[in-house]
Amino acid sequence: MASERGAATSLQVLRRLDTGPRGLTESEAAARLADAGENTPPHPHNASWPRRCARALRDPFTAVLLALGLVSALVASWGTAVVILALVAVSCGLRAAGEHRADRSLAALRELVAGTATVLRRGQEDAEPQAREVPVGELVPGDVVRLGPGDLVPADVRLLRARGLTVHQAVLTGESAPVAKAAVDVPEVSEVPEPADCGPFDEPYLCFQGSGVASGSATAVVVATGERTRFAAVQGESGGRREASAFDRSVHGISWVLIRFMLLTPPLVLMSNAALRGRGLETLPFAVAVAVGLTPEMLPVIVTTCLARGAALLARAHRVVVRRLPALHDLGAADVLCLDKTGTLTQDRPVVERALGPGGEDDPEVLRWAAVGAWWTLQLAELPAPDALDEALLAAAGPVGEEHDGVGAVPFAPERRTATAVVTGTALGTHALVTKGAAEDVLDRCDLDPAERERLLVLAAREADAGLRVLAVATAERPARTRPYTAADEHGLTFRGLLTFRDALAPGAAEALRGLTGLGITVRILTGDHPATAARACRDLGLGTVEVETAADVLRRGVEEAAGAGAGAGAGAGAGAGRADARWAGSVSGLEGAGPEGVGPVQVPTVVARCTPEDKARIVAGLRAAGHTVGFLGDGVNDIPALRAADVGIAPRTAVDLARETADVVLAEKDLGAIGHAVTAGRRSSANIATYLRVTLSSNLGNILAMLSAGLLLPFLPMLPAQVLTQNLCFDAAQLAFAHDRPGPAALRRPTALRPRAFLRFITGFGVLNAIADLATFGVLALALRGPDALNDEAVFHSAWFTENLLTQALVMFLLRGGTRPGPIGRAATALAAVGLLLPPSPLGAALGMTGLPPACHLLLAAVLGLYTLALRALRALRALRALRALRALRARHGRRQR
Repeated sequence: MASERGAATSLQVLRRLDTGPRGLTESEAAARLADAGENTPPHPHNASWPRRCARALRDPFTAVLLALGLVSALVASWGTAVVILALVAVSCGLRAAGEHRADRSLAALRELVAGTATVLRRGQEDAEPQAREVPVGELVPGDVVRLGPGDLVPADVRLLRARGLTVHQAVLTGESAPVAKAAVDVPEVSEVPEPADCGPFDEPYLCFQGSGVASGSATAVVVATGERTRFAAVQGESGGRREASAFDRSVHGISWVLIRFMLLTPPLVLMSNAALRGRGLETLPFAVAVAVGLTPEMLPVIVTTCLARGAALLARAHRVVVRRLPALHDLGAADVLCLDKTGTLTQDRPVVERALGPGGEDDPEVLRWAAVGAWWTLQLAELPAPDALDEALLAAAGPVGEEHDGVGAVPFAPERRTATAVVTGTALGTHALVTKGAAEDVLDRCDLDPAERERLLVLAAREADAGLRVLAVATAERPARTRPYTAADEHGLTFRGLLTFRDALAPGAAEALRGLTGLGITVRILTGDHPATAARACRDLGLGTVEVETAADVLRRGVEEAAGAGAGAGAGAGAGAGRADARWAGSVSGLEGAGPEGVGPVQVPTVVARCTPEDKARIVAGLRAAGHTVGFLGDGVNDIPALRAADVGIAPRTAVDLARETADVVLAEKDLGAIGHAVTAGRRSSANIATYLRVTLSSNLGNILAMLSAGLLLPFLPMLPAQVLTQNLCFDAAQLAFAHDRPGPAALRRPTALRPRAFLRFITGFGVLNAIADLATFGVLALALRGPDALNDEAVFHSAWFTENLLTQALVMFLLRGGTRPGPIGRAATALAAVGLLLPPSPLGAALGMTGLPPACHLLLAAVLGLYTLALRALRALRALRALRALRALRARHGRRQR
């Protein structure tokens, strides 16, 4: 790169590309297009339907079900095998269809941002070049393009001519301020040593694909297109394997809990029946049915349906595209949202804050003179559009400038950092020079003594330290003349004052931040801006005084804390520190330069300034290592590493293509309010999934414990395999209602995550209670079927237990859900109870080996169910009280940290 920079004069670049200032001919462009390919960054190919379905089989729950279905087929339990394999097929199909819809929606969004470029082309070699609009994808190396305000730089280009050109490079560097560019030539590398910290984005004569023209105009030659641009190179740097998201980790943990139970259950059933009842392999189908009974067969279908339904509603109501269905759960579980300042909390334009006189007092005349200079510079310098600061001046001052006649203008130049307009003066036969620019450069041109100049520099520095941009204004009265004015006339000026600018706040940003805070989400701002600028934006948004640190300080502290923990832990705890280090290292694997070894979980302040792309990724990974579920909102190439490092990456439709392709969720607009809607949708889906898991696993565990006990106590199987399968089918069908339920407000106020340990505690408590209810049913049956051979009436026992199981499951569905209205869960529970009561005496019940129950048996079952309901409500109230105490303690700790 060094040699290229040193030799990259405009003439050498044109010779190397075999082109000239007049551009290419149509035939040359067509030949180069065929040779170099289209000017588009590489897009990941959409997976085929078979590949999507095969990818869905990698879901742990689906894999467990598939294994159980194959085992059922091996033991000739064909009904169970068919049902389970059908559920696997439905789940894979739903997930593949949801991802296919998301890809189609993303393709439609991509078409909305396709653009064109103005290029000079010739029909014949000796013809005059004509400026024409061509699709960006048809640009080739050697094309000469024209750039104007608002244009996106269509490829990597070398400037040939430029006038007042500034570009936004935020998508590449994260820096919100426009960068001045100029068509300067450079000397040979041997003449001037190259600074070690000077990157290609600092070169004034290079512009890169993805940048946006803020002001000025330019003519440039295309030097790189397609996969050879800096813009596309990020894909190779960020293409490592992505770490498991919060959903993947949760599902993996719960799956292994279930797998352990299922691997343990069949051997226990076989051994206990062989040892105590002398029954051997004839109980194998029952043992497999017991293992299947523990499995939440409908989980893949419920999960996919909940997430797909939530994603579809988001797309219709709020134009939010969920590209990866599990990302909707991760949004619901997110407790930290990291985002950039520019374009999210603030707009890419400044607004005037104050106009200060030389003494620091408010002085509207400073604004008027600055606006006069901006107006006549725009008119006389033939600029295509005002730059951002001039636009802010004209908007703040209103109609101004027409009280003077314009004489001339000396437009802004990066090396001077000033711009001057010349208008008719207030006295006859005079001209007024209005100069504005950087404070230091304007003061150098004013007639001031050193002490006064130093005082004014301190005043400007104070405003800059408050996070404001500062523009100095000076004027001079000169005798009228006809000779054109030049930069040499900018001397002996009278200092008028300072203008300060702040970033314009994004509409609705403050309200959206309050909404996210109300949802229990902590917002962290990661920006490439100066710390004072970021802190100022936070104050303007109503966040008050916030803690601000640079990325270097945050990551250095993380390294020091990890090293201190490792040193203080000793040999015994060294393994734990090593695990923390390994977790950090794994979280950033595949990210170019994503962190020094030994950096562990980091404590991140509200604002982290001076962030490079790698810093953002490291901070996100550090938050995840600290146990947080992290979302990241970004739109530029510099955000791609962090998008990949987060649990859920979010990008707006206007983001660069590669950022949209990397993101899990795509917004129609860069609107924090839409993220709030997406979080709520994710929590609604996650709450339904969590409720389904709690209800199903606790009920299934209770049934399994009761079946194992009954198998040891009874001289016959407690339930026939066909009856177990029928019971599971009825319960599974009712559970489809969970995908359409509306959870209560409490479930939407805080992050919803599937935590394996919490589920294990829940299902153990309620599962044991359910098993007690089943064992109480045994006592009821012993009392109802009086006589020495009472428990030998298999049909009555099977029927009573079938009815009791479905009624308890209906009660669990209704009482353990989080909502207040019955809704679809109430209707499904009622239907399940009706099946439990009506199926045994029906002809289908007789075919399954069941019979009608006597009235006395129904009354005793009702008594057991009444006691079970009271115990269920009491246990649920106890858990709610413990959760409330834990939440209050957590809020108290958070409040102490804030203070």
